[in-house]
Amino acid sequence: MSLLKLRRRPEPAVAMSERDRRLVWRLSALLLDYPSAQTLAMLDELDSATAELPDSVRPLLAGFLAHLRTADPIALAQDYVETFDMRRRASLHLTFYAYGDTRKRGMALLRFKHAYRHAGVELGDQELPDHLPVLLEFAATVDPVGGERLLGEHVPVLELLRLSLSDSESPYSGVLASVVATLPPVTTADRRRIAELAAQGPPEEAVGIGGTAGLDPFAMDPLAFTGSEARR
Repeated sequence: MSLLKLRRRPEPAVAMSERDRRLVWRLSALLLDYPSAQTLAMLDELDSATAELPDSVRPLLAGFLAHLRTADPIALAQDYVETFDMRRRASLHLTFYAYGDTRKRGMALLRFKHAYRHAGVELGDQELPDHLPVLLEFAATVDPVGGERLLGEHVPVLELLRLSLSDSESPYSGVLASVVATLPPVTTADRRRIAELAAQGPPEEAVGIGGTAGLDPFAMDPLAFTGSEARR
C-alpha cells in the first residue's frame, strides 16, 4: 500500500463538466470586462454559447446578456465604471481586498505573474495580473489547472464580491454567481475570512502617486498573452 495519497480536488459547488466550467469562465471573462462595442457586437454568439450551458448556470448569464441587449451602451459604460472602479468593495482586482494599494500587494501579484509565466504566456500591460477577467480568460483558454487553483485560492474574495454586487442589485451579480458555481463551495473558514475582509475593508496605505502606480513593475510584459481587451 502506498504511503502517499493524492489530495483530491474538492468538487465544485455545482456539478458540471470540465468543458462547461471552461465555457463559464470564458463567457464571464468577456462579460466582466468593459462593455466595449466589440463585446456588444458579439451578443448573438454569446447567447448561442450560453444556451449550451446546464440549467444550474445558464439563467445567470442569460439574464445579464438580456440586460446588455436592452441597455443603452453609454449607460452600460457608465454603470461599469461606477460599479467596479468607484467602489472599493466591488473591485475586480482580487488582491486589492486583502492588501489595498499597499506594498504587500506587490508580492501577492507575483503569485499571479509566476502562474502565467509558468504556463508560457506573458500578460499585456493593460491590467494588473489579478484582474478577474484576465484570470478567467487564462483559466478558460491557457491553463485550466493553474487558473482554477488561483480562482480557488480566492473563493472568499469572489464570494464577497458576489455579495456586494447582489446587495447593490447590480446585474453583474449573476455573472459572479456563475463563476462561484464552478468552484468548491464556501467553507466555514471561508466565511470567517469573508467576514474579516468585509469588516476591515482594503488597507489604505498608498504606494506612490496615483495609488497603483507603485505596482507597475508587477504588471506583465506585453508579449504573447494580451489578456482582456483594454477599456476604450
